[in-house]
Amino acid sequence: MWKTYYTPTSVDGALRLLADIGPSARIIAGGTDLLVEMQRGVRTPDTLIDVTRIGGLDQVRVDDGIVHVGPTVTHNLAISTALILERAFPLALACWRVGTPQLRNRGTIAGNVITASPSNDTISALWALGAQVTLQSVRGTRTLALAEFCEGVHCTSLAADELLIDIAFPALAANQRGTFWKLALRRTHAISVVNAAAVLSFDGNVVTRARIALGAVAPTVIRAKDAEATLVGRPLSAGAIAEAAELAAQATSPIDDIRGGADYRREATRVLVRRALTALADGSERDALPPKTPRLWGRSDGRFRRLAGKTISHHRDGLEPIECNVNGENIVVQRAGGKTLLQMLREDLGLTGTKEGCAEGECGACTVWMDDIAVLACMTPAPRAHGTSIVTVEGIADDDRLHPLQQAFIDQGAVQCGYCTPGFIMAGANLLSELPEPTREQILAGLTGNLCRCTGYAKIVTAMEQASLALKR
Repeated sequence: MWKTYYTPTSVDGALRLLADIGPSARIIAGGTDLLVEMQRGVRTPDTLIDVTRIGGLDQVRVDDGIVHVGPTVTHNLAISTALILERAFPLALACWRVGTPQLRNRGTIAGNVITASPSNDTISALWALGAQVTLQSVRGTRTLALAEFCEGVHCTSLAADELLIDIAFPALAANQRGTFWKLALRRTHAISVVNAAAVLSFDGNVVTRARIALGAVAPTVIRAKDAEATLVGRPLSAGAIAEAAELAAQATSPIDDIRGGADYRREATRVLVRRALTALADGSERDALPPKTPRLWGRSDGRFRRLAGKTISHHRDGLEPIECNVNGENIVVQRAGGKTLLQMLREDLGLTGTKEGCAEGECGACTVWMDDIAVLACMTPAPRAHGTSIVTVEGIADDDRLHPLQQAFIDQGAVQCGYCTPGFIMAGANLLSELPEPTREQILAGLTGNLCRCTGYAKIVTAMEQASLALKR
């Protein structure tokens, strides 16, 4: 899909590459949107510049009441950061509703913003929080509000030589609360039919300021300004909520598409805004985010290993080696610079336990561990594995003894056709490493990124419960 893959180790190095190569280059971090777009021919860059090895870009901090989110902060890092949970709760909730654990381990908030789909969940939350983005190039730095940055469907003001280096917004004050609601065609791993984020300021029980952002109802995320205005100066009563919800629905200009009709989206907007405001009125908004949400990053802190030194390059079919540790063995692979990690594992290393089910991050059959974090091999470029530790389903058994979860799958009859099984094993074993005694709800949440056509999932969940008990002994 790409000809050259660069891994710079500094922001300056990435900016120089962008300036030198021009429009044929694209920045990649998680790649969960970009790789799908490349497979479908929507984008056709010759060069990818991976910024995930640059130190300091995966941090969240607050300065003088302003929260700063780095460009490689993943969705799972966000929901695991106390600052986001406490001072930017709508963003945490939106990150939790994005994709699946494996996708959240690679996908970044900045990538969600740059993709600029009006249905992208984190954009609405950031819009309601009053976010702005900072863009940097060798020419200088500029800062734009999200309304300026997002120009249309998949269209932004990002220049070809610019890197988004910061997302910033005011931290929620003690008198402010916010939430995020989403309607999709299934409970997890689905694009929004409609989403809504709300941030309200209070003086006692009276609303003094309101921001309501709506997604998937216009070419960009929009503000429901009439709805906001009707709330100001009033208690958040049932009548005020109903009036604001109706005005929010009137602010939309949705389209008919495969996920929903325009009239349905207007009605859904009314319902979601009503639910969001009702939750803020009764103080239950935080109940929507489960405690100890499964992240599938084992015993790690959710951050992949960095590289030091000079920029590394890998070319399609080039001799530049990809050096990593796979299942405890140091390996060197050449001519894999233009492949995905899935292709390298299967074609170059003969590790065919990792399956290709969809090749676009939908099914979880290709789940492996990279630096102890569960990722989708079909959505991970092979050069990204350089310098990392990879574990596949062939590597989780202890010598000749099966992993307790593998044995539980056999005992419980959780294997039928078996095609999806390696992905379930890798996701489930990682969950058990992270949460040795998961609740049933945590098991279900941890396995949302894996699809099965045969078993109905019940025996898979039972196998997880058996394995958890076996690991306690």
